[in-house]
Amino acid sequence: MGLRLATAMAAAVVLGLAPAAHGKTLVYCSDSSPQGFGPQLWDLGASLDAVRPVFNRLVEFETGTTQLKPGLAESWTISEDGLAYTFRLRTGVRFQTRGDFKPTRDFDADDVLFSFERMLKQDHPYHQVSGGTYLYFVGMDMPEIIRSVDKLDQHTVRFTLSRPEAPFLADLAMDWASILSMEYADHLMTAGTPEKIDQEPVGTGPYSFVAYQKDAVIRYRANPDYFRGRQPVDTLLFSIVPDPAIRRAKLEAGECDVMMAPAPADIESLRANPDVALLESAGMNVAYVSLNVRKPPLDDKRVRQAINMAVDKDAIIRAVYLGGATPAKNPLPPVIWSYNDDVVAYPYDPAAAKSLIAEAGAEGAKIEIWFLPTARSYNPDPKRMGELMQADLNAIGLDATLMTFDAAEYRKKVVAAEHWMAQGGWVGDNGDPDNFLYVLSCAGAAEPPPQNNAKWCSAAYDELIRKAKETSDVAERTALYKEAQRIAHEEAPWLPVAHVTSVMALRKNVLNYNTGPVAVPNFEGVDKSE
Repeated sequence: MGLRLATAMAAAVVLGLAPAAHGKTLVYCSDSSPQGFGPQLWDLGASLDAVRPVFNRLVEFETGTTQLKPGLAESWTISEDGLAYTFRLRTGVRFQTRGDFKPTRDFDADDVLFSFERMLKQDHPYHQVSGGTYLYFVGMDMPEIIRSVDKLDQHTVRFTLSRPEAPFLADLAMDWASILSMEYADHLMTAGTPEKIDQEPVGTGPYSFVAYQKDAVIRYRANPDYFRGRQPVDTLLFSIVPDPAIRRAKLEAGECDVMMAPAPADIESLRANPDVALLESAGMNVAYVSLNVRKPPLDDKRVRQAINMAVDKDAIIRAVYLGGATPAKNPLPPVIWSYNDDVVAYPYDPAAAKSLIAEAGAEGAKIEIWFLPTARSYNPDPKRMGELMQADLNAIGLDATLMTFDAAEYRKKVVAAEHWMAQGGWVGDNGDPDNFLYVLSCAGAAEPPPQNNAKWCSAAYDELIRKAKETSDVAERTALYKEAQRIAHEEAPWLPVAHVTSVMALRKNVLNYNTGPVAVPNFEGVDKSE
């Protein structure tokens, strides 16, 4: 362990990423590497965490909550029919300077149009840059929802929607809606390096991106021109440490100030450490397994229901989470309004599961259980979880084997529907049920969007979700979402496993770090005492 810690620190020094000689440095120990630094392109938590310090959005969440506050828009109005959202933009907001790029103008409406039209318009010069896979944007049906984005003047923009969208403001506070610099994009296009917009990002946020050593460390510096004021911490480092035991060692040694996802086995000893504080909250998350309905025998509902009855979730919670989670029965966590507690969980009943497998003629059917390549906040030991599931499924007559890939390949193959069963999870972004239930739907389309890993389409489910999006009546939305959860439970395209208690560990000299049910790292305003 000591050698690995020393090696990581040596690599940081070689790259000039060691803590600054002067000023405060805050080190965050994350669990995995980002896919890149384009907030529009990817949906893994590590990628969104890595861009959050750099960017702002039109509207934003109060840290640690899902309450909205003004961001780059200082105010907004919504038309009576719910189809037009008009935003008045802040003035005097500066984009960051990077390398040979120095902005010559302040943020304005042109940057908003550039950021959204890049995703909306297939003929936009930046649409295909970096692959053009806008996972959140497409998965949330934004190409169909947003009819146009118009510049009314330099400091006013209007979004016109094709239909009412109740969670639209909350959606715009998510990382995918970050505002990029059109001037920086033009600069890169002229230089012949447009892809750098997603590798060397420029935003208006509290920290400027400095450098990234793949799989090791990301460095940021405080943005001196940040519109909410310069940050009290001068240098922010993301130290990428997949092994939770090493993250813990670095935290206790003072080599990192904040760490995510401590191993369940380490919680009590961290709690007893006088130099460490734990922030715990009921998690706005779910760990689940996607059952690919396009792969026999999972195309048979009886087999999917049998799998739900065969897996001993209580045993998984004891062995994998060490009690730090609760069994899941819905894809929606209990902390989200409209959770349907009337749904009766599938019982752990191997005998009944075996009968269903026989009824479906699936005895001996070969299936693969794909387990996540690294631990996640919602799944601290993916391989162990896979092993327990494998034993449970083999016991009911299936022939289950385990498989995994590196993180990028895993995601690519799951999106391409090459899996049978694939572990996954979801951490809520905005506190709205739509954020969980819609991204698992087909949005009324014949082809499931990329985030629908089960590849399950249901006209009845989709219609309920659509109606819920188009009304602002909370009681009506609640009833619709509850019925959608009932249908999903019956059709069983997923194996919901657990809702995890969110835990962040930090040194006690870290000040103003706030987490809540969203449980995402946000370092704006965070300080540390000496």
